[in-house]
Amino acid sequence: MTTANPEKTALITGASRGIGKAVAQAFAADGYSLTLTCYNSIEALEELAAHLTAAYGNPCQAVRADMGSEDNVKNVFSGLQSLDILVNNAGMAHFGLLQDMTAAQWHRVFAVNLDSCFYACRAAVPLMLQRHAGRIINISSVWGIQGASMEVAYSASKGGMNAFTKALAKELAPSNIQVNAIACGVIDTAMNHVLSGEELEGLREEIPAGRLGSPEEVAALALQLSRAPSYLTGQIITMDGGWYT
Repeated sequence: MTTANPEKTALITGASRGIGKAVAQAFAADGYSLTLTCYNSIEALEELAAHLTAAYGNPCQAVRADMGSEDNVKNVFSGLQSLDILVNNAGMAHFGLLQDMTAAQWHRVFAVNLDSCFYACRAAVPLMLQRHAGRIINISSVWGIQGASMEVAYSASKGGMNAFTKALAKELAPSNIQVNAIACGVIDTAMNHVLSGEELEGLREEIPAGRLGSPEEVAALALQLSRAPSYLTGQIITMDGGWYT
């Protein structure tokens, strides 16, 4: 069992399932005290927080929050006195033709995927400046680089996250705060389970690695970024099994 270190803290958004859940497990095992957020699955998040606290001895709290809401994010950060790691994982997809998308749907995708990143980073930076150190890890997508048909809003929001990552990294580098993003390919999560078995098989055939990625692999990379040399910042690291490399 890893000994808990109250000085080692992380906030992980969208942590009730998939990539966020795997990231929470990886950081808890590494001795971090955690604040975990989600919006729709608070019972699952509370169960995860209790499990991680019992398994690793690290304080772990679950908070229901819509990270696309400025007031909700302020509430999350009101209970934080320090923060070493911020993982912006909260996100949502939208499948469909752009011409069929409503303005409300468009704005909601951007609120969850990009506004959340802005709100959380804005609140996290002052806490990191107190120690002149910190790591921000944004969970992005290859679609933010390549663009995807039928996922214009999602692609645009993740493209915005990538540009946000590069710009904020330059802004915070003098303060020893590193900002990087992981551009995920097809990861075996509920978000991609909307695809049919035939569609998933077609993707496997396209991916040189011959399979979907796992949330645990993304979590392992996020943990590596938390330990990486401080000179590594402003990078969009693609993790896609060679698909769009």
